[in-house]
Amino acid sequence: MYYFPQPPFLAALIGLFIAFTFGLVFEKLIEQKLQESYRNSEAENSFKLDNPVIVASYFGTCFGSWLFLGGGFLIFSFGVIPAYGVALLLTIVTGALIWEQLGEVLLQIKAGGPESLSLD
Repeated sequence: MYYFPQPPFLAALIGLFIAFTFGLVFEKLIEQKLQESYRNSEAENSFKLDNPVIVASYFGTCFGSWLFLGGGFLIFSFGVIPAYGVALLLTIVTGALIWEQLGEVLLQIKAGGPESLSLD
């Protein structure tokens, strides 16, 4: 019988790779959405994150983050269920907060332009 090596670094590395890959896709899609919204700012869905591809790439990033966090907890000798359970809770809460904040930032950009994000 084959035993998995302990600690399971592979789970964390795969999760990191997935999160990084989907994160790059998400970044490029957001850049394209902003450029499209600036060109056609009067459209009803400008500055809204309603594109299914953007949502799927964000969920892919969250999934990779979940695997990475769960693998990290496994490295520190947590059990499989507690490790991935706590990681799932952290990922859902953090992912929802970031998604909500991103939507608010896009609405702020729509209302006042990119200068509205200035911290000065």
